[in-house]
Amino acid sequence: MKVVALAGGVGGAKFADGLAHCLSPEELTIVVNTGDDFEHFGLHISPDLDTVCYTLAGIANPQSGWGRMDESWVTYTELKQMGAPDWFQLGDRDLATHLERTRRMEEGETLSQITAHFCQVWGVKHPILPMSDDPVRTWVLTEDGELPFQEYFVRYRFQPAVRDFHFRGVERAHPAPGLLAALSQADVILFCPSNPFVSIDPILAVDGVRQACLQKRVIAISPIVGGRAIKGPAAKMFMELGIPPSPLAVAQHYAGLITGLVLDDLDADYAMEIQQLGIGTLVTNTLMNIPAERYNLAHTILQAIEGGKL
Repeated sequence: MKVVALAGGVGGAKFADGLAHCLSPEELTIVVNTGDDFEHFGLHISPDLDTVCYTLAGIANPQSGWGRMDESWVTYTELKQMGAPDWFQLGDRDLATHLERTRRMEEGETLSQITAHFCQVWGVKHPILPMSDDPVRTWVLTEDGELPFQEYFVRYRFQPAVRDFHFRGVERAHPAPGLLAALSQADVILFCPSNPFVSIDPILAVDGVRQACLQKRVIAISPIVGGRAIKGPAAKMFMELGIPPSPLAVAQHYAGLITGLVLDDLDADYAMEIQQLGIGTLVTNTLMNIPAERYNLAHTILQAIEGGKL
């Protein structure tokens, strides 16, 4: 079975890691949101790409889920003492990634070429594709004005109330090489338990991606459990947009696109309402607190798909 997984954030990275332990590199392609990318200290930073790559490489910070394991902070501490902007933390190991990415981009390499090289260095066998080699930037329209995503998310700790989202540059962005081919060859497309608004929607907005998904069986995993997001502002965003956060809200957001939704045991009562939308459901434990639970969730979903239960 060939699978394409759309991913962003820590939840997406964990689930992608679970899939990678169930499927061979020939069976799985991971497509990652780059709407979060931005420039800081003149460096090109790709937070979601790095989180997914670090996680599959087994070098992600196990406490935060992002950044590097066994990180040091010498450069960050020195910059802070000199009065440099300190709202975005860059560890020394992580900084090496951004320095080399920026150097290679300035020499003309594309983001997808650089990502493939990094994966080779870090021992990641499964193909990881950015959604596009062209710049797309997520801006969040808030009650306090429009903010670049990283400033909204990190600098202001996602406190301003959201009103809308805008993916600048997406109208000019082309899918990364191999992305549309992977989608066309896929037996199933999985939306990882990532934020629908700022992790999955930017990928779907790239030319040809949504259209390709409409031709396929598409299964989403709800990032909302018990009315809350496991990590990040997804539930808060739903609420501020006037939508009670729940797996039903996730299903309605993706209605017309997904054929199935995986929801947590805590939310089993929503299954019937979701099915009334014409969306199949699978109720299971979706929490991934330890690595074994990543594998268990991925295995359970793949078994349900192969068995025709989803």
